[in-house]
Amino acid sequence: MKILIVGSGGREHAIAVSAAKSSRVQKIYCAPGNAGIGMIAECVPIGAMEFEKLVAFAKEKEINLVIVGMDDPLVGGLVDELEAAGIPAFGPKKNAAILEGSKAFSKDLMKKYGIPTAAYETFEDARAAEEYLKDQAAFPIVLKADGLALGKGVLICNTLEEALAGVKEIMEDKKFGSAGNRMVVEEFLTGREVSVLSFVDGKTIKIMSSAQDHKRAKDGDQGLNTGGMGNFSPSPFYTDEIDAFCKKYIYQATVDAMAAEGRPFHGVIFFGLILTEKGPRVLEYNARFGDPEAQVVLPRMKNDLIDVCEACINGTLDQIDLKFEDNAAVCVVLASDGYPVSYEKGFEITGLEKFEGKEDYFCFHAGTKKDEQGRIVTNGGRVLGITALGEDLKTARRKAYEAADWVDFANKYMRHDIGKSIDLC
Repeated sequence: MKILIVGSGGREHAIAVSAAKSSRVQKIYCAPGNAGIGMIAECVPIGAMEFEKLVAFAKEKEINLVIVGMDDPLVGGLVDELEAAGIPAFGPKKNAAILEGSKAFSKDLMKKYGIPTAAYETFEDARAAEEYLKDQAAFPIVLKADGLALGKGVLICNTLEEALAGVKEIMEDKKFGSAGNRMVVEEFLTGREVSVLSFVDGKTIKIMSSAQDHKRAKDGDQGLNTGGMGNFSPSPFYTDEIDAFCKKYIYQATVDAMAAEGRPFHGVIFFGLILTEKGPRVLEYNARFGDPEAQVVLPRMKNDLIDVCEACINGTLDQIDLKFEDNAAVCVVLASDGYPVSYEKGFEITGLEKFEGKEDYFCFHAGTKKDEQGRIVTNGGRVLGITALGEDLKTARRKAYEAADWVDFANKYMRHDIGKSIDLC
């Protein structure tokens, strides 16, 4: 088989590594890819939103399967375009990707079908949002840009002043662009956050191993929200009791709700959960593998990724026995200092060769490229995802931080407390 992966981050690198393990795969292309992906796949200079070029390339190369990693092309309808051209594509169609593409849609869906989530209101007018915050809101409160915002369009506001400033930032200043045309004001929930990824074929859902993200830029969950500074899997806080509740009231209920709405979902649903005193609640849905969740979940998966992707497309997921290794993984993101606001790039990365030949260590490239001299240099805010496997979480955590010191670049930055909550178990 010839595979095309669409995207350029650590998630797509993790997908490429998993795809390369398949005995069925002869050749992997990635558009546009990065320097790390280029070590195992042929990167082609086509952007993730250049749909016509992607379809033409897939036809020219007789691609057997396209795996769309990123949210923007999914929400934009790339899978629809590929399927119309007769090219099998893994990921939801446009009318199903709205599950991530619009927070207002997903909140309304949960409300309609009784899926547990936080209370909320939706606003298209900044003045109306301000009046609601002044007259009816309880603080702290959460403001969410309705559309895609690279995982950063969520503001937690402790006071009315902060909330009013947040409305201005999202709806008037358009910090997150058109994602802020509508805004969801949501009840603030407390508890541990857990990410659960799942494969879906329109009717059947198979749950992957749980994971736990670290969104804030700095140690101690301080600083701004990012796309994710690290992750671990499985989450010790995701118990059998919680799993049973979610399977009954959240997972299958979401798949059934989308089908009932005429929006059958094929691909990956990412459930962002919060474990409250009153039980699990859905914070958000994503319509694809998380980043860096993919970097800790996929290395633990026993199944052939290509088999699972095809089952999701063909509606035969019920025939797949999804299995994961009885081990643990921890990912520590190496970022450019100053991320997620401003940072320099173009610095040479050294030490990458130390990962060669090691089965339980991974260096997933997120923001890298090759310069004119052929050196691998930094090319983004999140640069590398250093992942290690271990017999348990504490072992994996120790190994991940050990490996994080193997590589270096000029403005290297990382959190030093990824997975620290493991010690509370």
